[in-house]
Amino acid sequence: MSKSNRGDGGRGDKMPEFRPGTWLQGNGPESDIAICTRARLARNLQGFHFSPCLPDDEARELYDFIVQRLKQSGMPEQLHLLDLDNIDDLERTVLVERHLISRELAGSTRARGVATDTEEAVAIMINEEDHLRVQVFASGLQTEAVWRRAERLDDALIQRLPMAWSEEFGFLTSCPTNTGTGLRLSVMLHLPGLVWSDEIEKATNTAQKIHLAVRGLYGEGSRALGDFYQVSNQVTLGRDETQIQSDVFLAVGRIVQWEREVRQALLRGTARSRTLDRIYRALGTLERAQILSSEEALGCLSALRFGIEEDLLPGFTIPNVNRALLLSQPGHLQRFTRERLQPDERDQRRAHLLREVLGCSR
Repeated sequence: MSKSNRGDGGRGDKMPEFRPGTWLQGNGPESDIAICTRARLARNLQGFHFSPCLPDDEARELYDFIVQRLKQSGMPEQLHLLDLDNIDDLERTVLVERHLISRELAGSTRARGVATDTEEAVAIMINEEDHLRVQVFASGLQTEAVWRRAERLDDALIQRLPMAWSEEFGFLTSCPTNTGTGLRLSVMLHLPGLVWSDEIEKATNTAQKIHLAVRGLYGEGSRALGDFYQVSNQVTLGRDETQIQSDVFLAVGRIVQWEREVRQALLRGTARSRTLDRIYRALGTLERAQILSSEEALGCLSALRFGIEEDLLPGFTIPNVNRALLLSQPGHLQRFTRERLQPDERDQRRAHLLREVLGCSR
């Protein structure tokens, strides 16, 4: 049972309303460790080149065709379409930090966009590595719920769009590792216990042996900042969606239990003083530092989150830590302060803003 379903009272109540998005709501099953579950479907359309061979003029034609079909009535989700050519690089960075689009889509120069719902629980990327990348998010460990919602959305898309499909292989994708179901089911986990006890490599190797991929905060190619890891299935061909959902749920459940056991060990015996020192040093940095990089901020916030979940830091709340996690990122920091800042200016502003968000201003 998660201990993070707490009110928004305590420190930080005077900050303006800030919605962190579905992936950082801080509720749902096992949400003290399992931050968010995501189902992602890779889909391509018949009659168009796949993305690696897609010329710019055809990419525009494809984009317009998909947008037209998404606007048809009867879709199970109310979606807002955003043409990424019509927003600046800062807003695209914010979308990446909110996990609604990938870094690759943000940096692309051809016609591309994203369709999202108001709760940011659904995001459909257009003209990414595949023609469509359908994403569904839920807070906590909810593999079945995100898959069922993604399935309903996928059924509606199949009725409107001619999907590239093979009787032998299933859904055809730009990368062969996604062929078959095209389903990547991932869970973002907060694993400070495994990191601090030097067991994270062992956990990663164990996951890989059962065909799970372990990646950093922003997915493939990213580092594990702030002790956050994304765990997902590697195999999409030869297993159906229900099997994938069950495999990921069981495997992640074991990692969650492992993390809980390690946390308890870190709070017993001689390890306890070192663990408490690490948590309180992080708090001291957040309370007093005048300069904070985004990486250092994530490390401190990770320790703070650990301390809150273990009832070591009364007066602080998970919702405020989740706000701080996003607002510490460069795009959110600049949009929230309404200023374009150089890196050194961001580091100074970040230190001040996080004290406000967490309610530890002096």
